[in-house]
Amino acid sequence: MDLQQRLEALFAPTLEAMGYEMVRVMFQGRSHPTLQVMAERKDGRNMTVDDCADISRSLSALLDVEDPIQSAYALEVSSPGIDRPLTRAKDFVTWAGFEVKLEALVGVDGRKRFRGKLLGLEGEAVRLFADGAEVLVPLTDLKSAKLVLTDELIAAVTRDEDPQADQQGNE
Repeated sequence: MDLQQRLEALFAPTLEAMGYEMVRVMFQGRSHPTLQVMAERKDGRNMTVDDCADISRSLSALLDVEDPIQSAYALEVSSPGIDRPLTRAKDFVTWAGFEVKLEALVGVDGRKRFRGKLLGLEGEAVRLFADGAEVLVPLTDLKSAKLVLTDELIAAVTRDEDPQADQQGNE
């Protein structure tokens, strides 16, 4: 198990107990290492600065006890934001109908980078409509995926509605 997986396993129960879901954990940087934790509220409400501060305090205490990282680092806690990364299988279902950029680890039809309309999941693969064709990218081959900031996305998020409900009238 690599460091990211160990940190995810360490943080998930604490975040769940506090009413949050983990979106992403990343440890990066050589000269100034940073541990980035991205979370969202389980109740669907927007994250506040106080939410981030509460999470930061709890995770800091957990990190002090468990000490999984041997070097000095900065802890950053944030919400995923509007143009959020898509990291969990459920994200690809929830945000279907919106524009997305994704990068694959392995080429699909000779390409690794795609931008198009997210169609959801088909089994264990992300469905995407890009450049006039449907593309399937296995979740295991996904390097990164994120929503593209569009007027449609902003409208859906600022109405504070379920993004899935917003798309059902368009299909």
